[in-house]
Amino acid sequence: MHLPASYRDPSGFVFEKEGVLYRQVNKSFGKTFNHFIDSGLYQHLATEKLLIQHALIAENITGSPDWFATLKPELIPVISYPYEWCFNLLKDAALLTLTLAEKAIKYGMMLKDATPYNVQLHNGKVIFIDSLSFEKLDATKPWIAYRQFCECFLAPLTLMHFLKTPLQPLLYAYPEGIPLPAVHKMLPLKSRFHLGCYLHLHLHAGYSKKNVGKKATPKFSEKNFRAILQSLKQTITSLHIQTNTVWSGYYNEAAQRPDYLQKKKQIIGEWIEKLPEIKTAVDIGANEGLFAEMLAAKGIRTIAADADPESINTLYTKVRTEANPNLIPLVVDVTNPGAAIGFSNEERETFTSRAKSDLVLALALEHHLAIGRNIPFHMLASFFRKLGKYLIIEFVPKEDDKIQEMLLHKKDIYDWYTQDGFEKAFQDAYHILRKQEIQPSGRTLYLMQQHEA
Repeated sequence: MHLPASYRDPSGFVFEKEGVLYRQVNKSFGKTFNHFIDSGLYQHLATEKLLIQHALIAENITGSPDWFATLKPELIPVISYPYEWCFNLLKDAALLTLTLAEKAIKYGMMLKDATPYNVQLHNGKVIFIDSLSFEKLDATKPWIAYRQFCECFLAPLTLMHFLKTPLQPLLYAYPEGIPLPAVHKMLPLKSRFHLGCYLHLHLHAGYSKKNVGKKATPKFSEKNFRAILQSLKQTITSLHIQTNTVWSGYYNEAAQRPDYLQKKKQIIGEWIEKLPEIKTAVDIGANEGLFAEMLAAKGIRTIAADADPESINTLYTKVRTEANPNLIPLVVDVTNPGAAIGFSNEERETFTSRAKSDLVLALALEHHLAIGRNIPFHMLASFFRKLGKYLIIEFVPKEDDKIQEMLLHKKDIYDWYTQDGFEKAFQDAYHILRKQEIQPSGRTLYLMQQHEA
């Protein structure tokens, strides 16, 4: 089956057969692909773990007359998209892209694509996944991917740096990159005094506007190419974000409850030990990942999803430092998770389809969804059921201080919010296997298993 997301490049495409993922290289790209391999560039990048490794399959699996070669790439278990990435993950992806472009020059090649969709988080670090994105270098021509890099990487990072605001939704709205004229208008005046931002965004936007419809023939050389890459790298490196959100330091506050976190970890740890078939998990509302890290330490591949970009940024920085292969931190608002988008709504899969796991964690979350977002219990149960077979969920009683704080700012229309109502709603979708109160908090943990279909 030809994957819907792999239609843009005439060099080849990704397809699936009998549950195995392959990439076909087309005849039109044959000579360039051979140079990519024979020059040593592929081996260098794969050895350095900058590019996903592949096995060469001597078989025309698709039966296509355009077939030149078949690749079987190393599998990326969890695919994520740029609009689900925190600031530092997007920044690392940008620096990886520039590093690949620099290294390619030494082998007489250049990177022809600079989209973040060619990068994934794998085994705790960013890695490039498109082996067909390299072509023979023509140093007399400008870098073909320059504008794409500026719009897809530099633009969102610069906006977040200067506006001091996480802007992941912009990447969802502009999957092809944020148009430079729009970036020029959104950036504050002080950004013009940052040399890299002025050159690659403001000046670039003005030049593009003046030369619409004109065939540009600027003088170019390998020296110019290297200078641009170095300038972009310096600019990206200089960008940072530091925000203080409502959820920053959540665990510091939670730790003030006597033994609350310790007892919760103990109960969940004991339950997990009795579920040896758990290999994958998704922690919804993970915050800075305390419980996701606990699962990952047990060898369980865990997606840590939270709507707070700062919390996920903190967790990703830790994952990157430790090269944790079992933890995938993503910025996801569970009330508005990534939908199926792109051409024919098929290029990018939904978050729920990509996050399917053996176990779902929903800790100290349901009251935010039920009372904070007015989502009924039966809808929560239906949503969690889509994600995994087992569910560990925490019920927070209405008397809890946190719920009482929430109700100070809104009318209490939640007469249905009771523990009995919670159990009845979830029992339509799950068997309740275990139930234990976290003393003395008054909160209750449940271990559930969904009904057989």
